[in-house]
Amino acid sequence: MRFTYVTLFANLIEGYFQDSILKRAIESGKFEVAYLNPRDYSASKHSKVDDTAVGGGAGMVMTPQPLFDALNVLEDDAYIIFAAPVGKQFTQNDAKRLALKSHVVFVSGRYEGIDERVIETFADEVFSIGDYVLTGGELPSLVMSDAIVRNIDGVLGNSESLEYESFETPLLEAPSFGKPPIYEKMGVPSEYLKGNHSKILALKLALSECKTKYFRPQQLLKHKIRTSYEK
Repeated sequence: MRFTYVTLFANLIEGYFQDSILKRAIESGKFEVAYLNPRDYSASKHSKVDDTAVGGGAGMVMTPQPLFDALNVLEDDAYIIFAAPVGKQFTQNDAKRLALKSHVVFVSGRYEGIDERVIETFADEVFSIGDYVLTGGELPSLVMSDAIVRNIDGVLGNSESLEYESFETPLLEAPSFGKPPIYEKMGVPSEYLKGNHSKILALKLALSECKTKYFRPQQLLKHKIRTSYEK
């Protein structure tokens, strides 16, 4: 699999792949990363990529020409994603689905955004990672690509890790506890220490339901609807 990041600031992205799981995944050939800088495709004398908005308004807008020319060099298998607050919410199901693509392209906007004609021409999907505004699209691009990479076969050392994570089901993940069993006079649930896996799973389910009820009550409702259909 290949990721291409269309960005004015590749250095904001490159460092994320230089450590830990993602670095090992690149070194083992699970995926590769490339970059396109729209400034390299600008027809402007000074490699300009932005201009004032037509119709007025604060801030500058990324103009169509550099992005059109940059995106037109991509191969036919490129699946192009734009990060924008107006997009649909990115979910775990999207991450799993996109992990099956051969080439995913993330276009990172800057300033007041990207000329809408670029999005209408090239976007396969537009995603938002939350209802807030960021300085640019690089962080959302990294968030989405990290979630996608984890679903590529062989990237995680233990494939079971995916099965019990939050958002694989409507329930949030149960609390995790590391060794030692007692620290600063605080212990872990005693059932975890007895080795009865069926009881441990039952307890984790109960704890997941409690955590979901507290943090994401709507998710708990989805879980109850889902389990009622399965019965």
